[in-house]
Amino acid sequence: MTTSSPDPTASPEPLDSLILHTTDNAVSWITLNRPEAMNAVTWDQRERVIALLDEASGDPGVRAVVITATGRGFCAGADLRGAPATGERVPGDVARTVRRGAQRLIAAVLDCEKPVIAAVNGTAAGIGAHLAFACDLVIAAEPARFIEVFARRGLVPDGGGAYLLPRLIGPQRAKELMFFGDFVSAAEAERLGLVNRVVPADDLEKTAREWARRLATGPTRALALTKQLVNASLDSDRATAFAAEANAQEINMTTADANEGVAGFVERRPPSFRGR
Repeated sequence: MTTSSPDPTASPEPLDSLILHTTDNAVSWITLNRPEAMNAVTWDQRERVIALLDEASGDPGVRAVVITATGRGFCAGADLRGAPATGERVPGDVARTVRRGAQRLIAAVLDCEKPVIAAVNGTAAGIGAHLAFACDLVIAAEPARFIEVFARRGLVPDGGGAYLLPRLIGPQRAKELMFFGDFVSAAEAERLGLVNRVVPADDLEKTAREWARRLATGPTRALALTKQLVNASLDSDRATAFAAEANAQEINMTTADANEGVAGFVERRPPSFRGR
C-alpha cells in the first residue's frame, strides 16, 4: 500500500490545487502538485485522477494524456489521510481497500481510451512507481528513481505491481526489484525496459509535449484499439489474440481516420487525422 504518515498540522488545500489539470492542444495534463509530501496521493486526490482519466476517455476533444508532478518526487506512494472512516477493522477490509483504491487507480490508466504518457520528474515509489509503469509510454528525467518499497515495510506489493512488472521485465527481474526494494536509477530503468526514454531534467516537459503532440495528431481510435490489443495480448492465447486483432481492425475500418489514412496513401499525401 505504501503509506505516508499524515501531518496533523497540515492545513487542508483545495483539491484543484493538489491535482492540477489543463487541456492544451487536445492533450489532458494531470499534474500531482503536493511537492512537500513528494506527491504522495491521498484518497480524494486519487479519486480526482481516476475521474480525469475517465473524462479523457469520453471526451473527443482529448486525444492524449500526460501524468506528471511538481517538485523532487513523482509520487511517493499512497497517503491514507482523507479516506472514509471504516471503524473497527474486520476480515476483508484490507482487500477491499486495495481493490477500491490502488487497483482502481492503476486500472484507470490501463483502461483509459487515450494513450497515457508518464513524465517522471523524480522518485516514484510503491504505487507511484506502478502509476508510471501502467502508462503506455514512460519518459524519465535523469534524476528520477524507481523503488518497489513494499518489502522494506513488510508489505506485499499492491496496485498491480506483481501484474505489471513481470510483463515489462520478466519474473526474475521483477522478483529482484520486489524482494530487495533497491532504488533503480532512470538509466537502469531504461536498460531494463521500464522506461522508454531518459532525458535531462530540463528537457522532460519539452519531450513529453512533443510525444503528446504526436499522439494527439494521430488516429485516436486506432491507437485506443492498439492499446487494448497490446494490454490483453500477454493474457491471451494465439487464437484469442488473432480474433481480437481481426475484430479490432473491423471496428477501426469504420472510422473516418482509417478512411483518411488509406486515402492519404493512395493520393501520396500525409493523412490529416481528426480523432474520429
